[in-house]
Amino acid sequence: MKLNIEKTYGFVSKEAVNAFKNKADEAQKMLVEGTGAGADFLGWLNLPEDIMPQLADIKATAELLRNNCDIIVCIGIGGSYLGAKAVIEALSNSFEWLQEGAPKIVYAGQNISEDYLYELQQLLQDKRFGIICISKSGTTTEPALAFRLLKTQLEQQQGKTAAKQLIVCITDKARGALRTLATKEGYKTFVIEDNIGGRFSVLSPVGLLPIACAGFDINLLIQGAQHMQKVCGIDTPFEENPAAQYAAVRNALYNSGKKTELLVNFHPKLHYIAEWWKQLYGESEGKDHKGIFPAAVDFTTDLHSMGQYIQDGERHLFETVISVAQPQKKVLFPYDEENLDGLNFLAGKRVDEVNKMAELGTMLAHVDGGVPNIKIEIEKLDEYCLGELIYFFCRACGISGYLLDVNPFNQPGVEAYKKNMFALLNKPGYEKESAAIKEKLGKA
Repeated sequence: MKLNIEKTYGFVSKEAVNAFKNKADEAQKMLVEGTGAGADFLGWLNLPEDIMPQLADIKATAELLRNNCDIIVCIGIGGSYLGAKAVIEALSNSFEWLQEGAPKIVYAGQNISEDYLYELQQLLQDKRFGIICISKSGTTTEPALAFRLLKTQLEQQQGKTAAKQLIVCITDKARGALRTLATKEGYKTFVIEDNIGGRFSVLSPVGLLPIACAGFDINLLIQGAQHMQKVCGIDTPFEENPAAQYAAVRNALYNSGKKTELLVNFHPKLHYIAEWWKQLYGESEGKDHKGIFPAAVDFTTDLHSMGQYIQDGERHLFETVISVAQPQKKVLFPYDEENLDGLNFLAGKRVDEVNKMAELGTMLAHVDGGVPNIKIEIEKLDEYCLGELIYFFCRACGISGYLLDVNPFNQPGVEAYKKNMFALLNKPGYEKESAAIKEKLGKA
C-alpha cells in the first residue's frame, strides 16, 4: 500500500503537516502503552498477531456452515456487520447472485424495515440456511429483533435440534442475553473481547467468520494486516509512517477549513469499504462538536451526480482516493468500422487504462477546483491488500482522534436515539422518559 499526500500541499504546507510530528509520536506512544483516553478499547491494536490461535477454529466453523447451508444470514449492526460486508463485497464477483456453488451471505439486524424482514423470510422459506448472530449484549434492538424472527423460522423449518447446529453466536465472554441463550441452547460461540469496539472488530471473529463463510482466505487477510502493523508501528519514523502521515495531513486540512472528507473509489467493489470507513471515522472523531465529516462517492458513477458540487460547490471538501493498481481481469476495447461513438482512438486499450486516466483527470480537475487530494494505492483487490488497508485505516484513526483531542474509542452520542425510541415504545423502565417525550410531542 502506498500513500501520496503531494496533492494537498497547495492547500496546506509541509510545515503545517510536519507540525503534527510530536503530537503524532505521542499519539502512537499512547496507543502502544495504553495511556490515552479509551485505552480499555485497544484490543484491536495487536489483533493481527493475537487472533492467530483462533483461525483454525474459525475456518472449521465456516466450513461446517458452508457444507450445510445455501444461505448464511449474518445478523448485526454497525461494526458487527459492516467490516465483513466490506471485505466480502470487495472480493466477490459483481454478479455473485448468479453464481452456483458457495453459500450466499445475506444480512439482517442492520435495520428495522418490516418489508426487508418479510422479504428475507420469504427468501429463506424452504431453504437450507444458517445464522451468525453478532452482538455483545444480545439486546440491541435491530439484531435482537431479527435474531428472534429468524431463529424461530429456522427451528420451524429444521427442527430445534438441527437448528442448533446451524446457529453461531459471536458475543460477550461471560454476560449478556445472547451469551445466556447460547450457553442454554448449546450454540457454537466466539467471543467479542471487552477491549475491542465494533468498528475496530473486522480482524476478530466478528469479521473473519462471515468472510471465511463466503469462501475467502482469512489467513491472507491477517498476513496483510500483520505487514501493515509493522509498517505503521511506533518504530517507523513519522515521515515514513503512512498512518501517522494520513492522520497528520487530514488534521492539517481540517484546521485549514476543510471540514468534509470524501472517500473516493474508481472501483465499485470498494463501495462497502467506504461504508465501513464512514462508521470508523464518524463514530471515532465526531465528538465535542469537533471532527471531520466522513462521506463517500463512487466514481466515475457519481461524477455524473455529485461531480458538479465537488468541482464548483463550497470549498469545505478534501478527497482521499483509493486506487487499485491492477484489476483482476482483462478487457480490451474493440475497434468498430463505423465509429459512430468516436471511440476508435481507444481501440486495443485495456478498459482499466481508460479508468485510470479518468481517475488522474478527475484528481487534477478537483485539485485545480480547490479540492485537495490524498491518494492511497493498493496493488490489487485481494485478501492481503485489504488486510493492509483495514489495519492502516484503524491505526490512522486512533492517531487522528488523539490529534483532535477526542477519545476515539467511545460513542456516547449513539445512545440518544435509543432512549427516545424506547420511551416512545413504552419499554418497561422508561416510564418517566415516556411521559416526558409525550409531553414534548404534545407541545410541538
